[in-house]
Amino acid sequence: MSTNDLLFELGGEELPPKSLKKLSQSLLDGMVAGLNDAGLNFSEAKAYATPRRLAVIIRNLDSQQADKVVEKRGPALQAAYGPDGAPSKAALGFASSCGAGFEQLEKLETDKGSWLIFKQAVKGQATSQLIPDIIRKSLAQLPIAKRMRWGNYDHEFVRPVHNAVLLFGDDIIEAEILGLKTGRHSFGHRMHAPAPIELSHPNEYVDKLLAAKVTVDFEQRMRQIETGAQRAATELGGIAHIEADLLEEVAALNEWPVPVVGNFDARFLELPQEVLITTMQSNQKYFPAKNENGGLLAHFITFANIESSNPAAIRAGNERVVLPRLVDAEFFWKQDRKQSLADRVDSLKTIVFQKDLGTLLDKTERIAHLAGLIAEKLGADVALAKRAALLAKTDLLTNMVSEFTNLQGTMGRYYAAADGEDLAVANAQEEQYFPKQSGGEIPQATISVALAVAEKIDTLAGIFSAGLIPTGDKDPYALRRATLGILRTLIENGLDLDVVELLDAALAQFSHTFDKAETRNKVTGFIFDRLKGYCLDQGFSNDEFEAVFAVNPTRPFDFWLRIKAVQSFRALPEAESLAAANKRIINILKKSEQPVSETIGNLAEAQEKNLLVAAEESETAILPLLAERNYPLALSRLAQLRDTVDAFFDHVMVNTDDIALRNSRLALLAKLSNQFLRIADISKLQA
Repeated sequence: MSTNDLLFELGGEELPPKSLKKLSQSLLDGMVAGLNDAGLNFSEAKAYATPRRLAVIIRNLDSQQADKVVEKRGPALQAAYGPDGAPSKAALGFASSCGAGFEQLEKLETDKGSWLIFKQAVKGQATSQLIPDIIRKSLAQLPIAKRMRWGNYDHEFVRPVHNAVLLFGDDIIEAEILGLKTGRHSFGHRMHAPAPIELSHPNEYVDKLLAAKVTVDFEQRMRQIETGAQRAATELGGIAHIEADLLEEVAALNEWPVPVVGNFDARFLELPQEVLITTMQSNQKYFPAKNENGGLLAHFITFANIESSNPAAIRAGNERVVLPRLVDAEFFWKQDRKQSLADRVDSLKTIVFQKDLGTLLDKTERIAHLAGLIAEKLGADVALAKRAALLAKTDLLTNMVSEFTNLQGTMGRYYAAADGEDLAVANAQEEQYFPKQSGGEIPQATISVALAVAEKIDTLAGIFSAGLIPTGDKDPYALRRATLGILRTLIENGLDLDVVELLDAALAQFSHTFDKAETRNKVTGFIFDRLKGYCLDQGFSNDEFEAVFAVNPTRPFDFWLRIKAVQSFRALPEAESLAAANKRIINILKKSEQPVSETIGNLAEAQEKNLLVAAEESETAILPLLAERNYPLALSRLAQLRDTVDAFFDHVMVNTDDIALRNSRLALLAKLSNQFLRIADISKLQA
């Protein structure tokens, strides 16, 4: 079967920059799925995207579907004939629906029964016939929040479209896409190369567009921007500060990115650098420049979507635009510092956090109580923890955070330091929100930990108590992120705090009506679901998690130590046998009709006497190890019981008719099982 390359390009007005990459990937995924469903093979599929186009190239695509035999199953054979042996109405109706006579039907016999079937050879369709519908379906499924119409057309898309290229090899696939007739003409840069560009073959697409001042490869354009920004920063004697999200957005704004260096008054460097960075990045899409020590320089790097004959004018225009932004930031900084954070606390009562949970002042008071409890458990300064909590939400009332919401906490740190607050209190203002993103930095200082955990556990408990439980992708209060933040903070700092105790303390502070026991169970389940996800992400298996979860440890760091020990244990040669033995023991104990006694009476067989001695010795050996939470060594010691346990089950019948002896044997097995259950239920481990 012959193959050829396919090119589809849809060109139009500027696409939303923050959605461009997602739209491009979705179009690619939709077309690939359509080709796979159609049974069309290809060697490579790649998406291209610029502000004014979405494109896909499919390499070595089959020119036609393979022929195939389609099999339709009809009525069961017993219903296919009447009493007189003639075809039944059901059989004749089935044949008619297939466009065939009864004599063309065949019989299918399987272990589950016999049926009439009809087999029909279906010739594969040409790829050129299938592609237009695959594209239309893919475009219809793009993740567009709000589609628009334009002109007198009934067609809808994210932006008006002007041209559609659809080539299969040298040939145009003639079709109508969003009201446009497909052809072979694309368009280059709006200013540098506005004339139509004729494409003879998909292989020409990237190079001809490049010659027309359009870099159609999104990733290549990102690399060009990053390289250009760093080169410009080097000439300034610095380093470009490049964040991934902004790099992607700038690539989505430019088809032909050309770096332009701008400057601003050095007096603005007296502002917190996060303010300047946010102003330049969020408002202007500029890349700040830093010196080798990480301090800001009074320069920025922007990108023009044109090779200007007068770059100085572009620079001056950008400098003129950013100046009022910087002046505003300077004004906010000075105005905010006229009132201390402490003086803003009372105003928190004017802002409702959630209708059932009260105001931000109510939340502040709850957090302060929890932070004090946590600080006491950590041996930290309780007064400082409560002070940090008292100020925790006050920066939300400042002009700077009202303008730049992403600076909450960060500005709290600066303002607290400017107010003369203790450094630990100031740092905690920012670190209460750590980690800010997946895998981000966690708080480490004890005051910061106390505030961060208190803030998150109060939100988690409160929102659940109000009945606002996350469902599906909906999590408006970011409870999943908050819970993972609690777990990471405790585990990665090695802190021995009980999350259920903290949850109980948080729930006890709410005065609205709710079922406390039910809420406690739901939140606990939610926490351990997040803990499971965290453990699986760290390389632990599902059965290792379940083995530890079965014994219900409520201290995340302790859980972590146990699951690491279980993972180490299962690598031992004795693990499989002991896991099977524990499973057997648990099943035997479950089937016991009466409660198992703790007292072990007389035993008859040498193997069970040996097991009793071995169990008593292991218990003595592991108790100090458990006290130290040296779970790996404790499990390693218990692994030495394997031969004695195997000998017991090889020679001893537990459920003997002698009731007293049976009870003694059950008590012995319970004693043995409980030693393992002090760490984990290893019966959960799969072979």
